[in-house]
Amino acid sequence: MSESRNADLGRELSAAVVMFHEAVGARLGLRASDQRALALISRHGPITAGQLAEHTGLTPGAITGMIDRLERAGLASRNADPADRRRVLISSTGKGGDSAIFRDLAEAMNAVTSRYTESEQRLIADYVTRTISVLREQTRKLTER
Repeated sequence: MSESRNADLGRELSAAVVMFHEAVGARLGLRASDQRALALISRHGPITAGQLAEHTGLTPGAITGMIDRLERAGLASRNADPADRRRVLISSTGKGGDSAIFRDLAEAMNAVTSRYTESEQRLIADYVTRTISVLREQTRKLTER
């Protein structure tokens, strides 16, 4: 595929992902970025603000505001780390998730990936993993300026 076609596909994929998460965020009464942070907290939590910053590529200041919004909405809580009371852990309260949305998405994506061989799926996973790394690094650069 040409470089131009790859760039076009990348922009289309990016727009589709952003619009999906905007729609999910609107359904849940959150910003798309807050909704994604809540998903990360649910998946990796309890998690420190620093770890959340690493996962998102956002600055600690941006993460603090995000956690504040999630906490005000009753979707996340800050608690002292029992192993180190100086450290604060962020946890999901378990509220605010719409599992039907993500169940439908998972089913549709499983239908897509089932069309590929195991070898092709590994190649796709490698591409996606590398893309995530690039996007996190670019996000860090943009938010640090």
